[in-house]
Amino acid sequence: MADNTRRNLLVTLGAAPFAGGLVPKAEASGLDKGLHRVSLKTPREELQEKLLPNVELTTHEGKKVRFYDDLVKDKIIVINFMYAECTGICPGITANLKNVQNILGDRVGRDIFMYSVTLRPGDDGPKQLAHYVEMHGIKPGWQFLTGKPRDVELLRRSLGFYDGNEKLDKDQTNHIGMVRYGNEARQWWAMCPGRAKPTWIVRSILWMDKPLYVKPADQNGGTPGKSSDL
Repeated sequence: MADNTRRNLLVTLGAAPFAGGLVPKAEASGLDKGLHRVSLKTPREELQEKLLPNVELTTHEGKKVRFYDDLVKDKIIVINFMYAECTGICPGITANLKNVQNILGDRVGRDIFMYSVTLRPGDDGPKQLAHYVEMHGIKPGWQFLTGKPRDVELLRRSLGFYDGNEKLDKDQTNHIGMVRYGNEARQWWAMCPGRAKPTWIVRSILWMDKPLYVKPADQNGGTPGKSSDL
């Protein structure tokens, strides 16, 4: 009797690890199902999907490009919205951004990229935008863009170029005269008025390119390097 009891106990203990192994496996199976509902995308990927749609656009030179893949990814960018026949704030902002381009010099088109997207893609094709570029004396490195109306509208709203007042937002003569700038790789983004002082706009843009670490002052009283004042 004692032997039977002992044998039964050993059988029970021997089965315990297997039973114990089955329970976590069942629980893990339920957990796995839950994991499928959790996004495995990086914050950068999620930001791109929500705010930087990869719509197809056409440059004023007639080249087809993808907004995120070709114009934004890994770049420092400056972007605004306008249209060629605007008699309101567009000409003033364009003139102001020309000064920004002049201050930045050959960095525009090399490691800082400027873009202007038309609000009237139905009217402003590459030919009209090329004429606008020539008329305003825009230098190389600053691209003017058009596309399908629904894609341009998606881009405008995704980037935050809209008025909270729906009635005002529909009136293109009241479009927001802002400029968005950012460093896509670092996920740093900001906005400023398009007619702000050009040197201030440039300083804001260059801040996006600042070192992540600044070497502290040395023991001899030296100070860390810094960008020259503009």
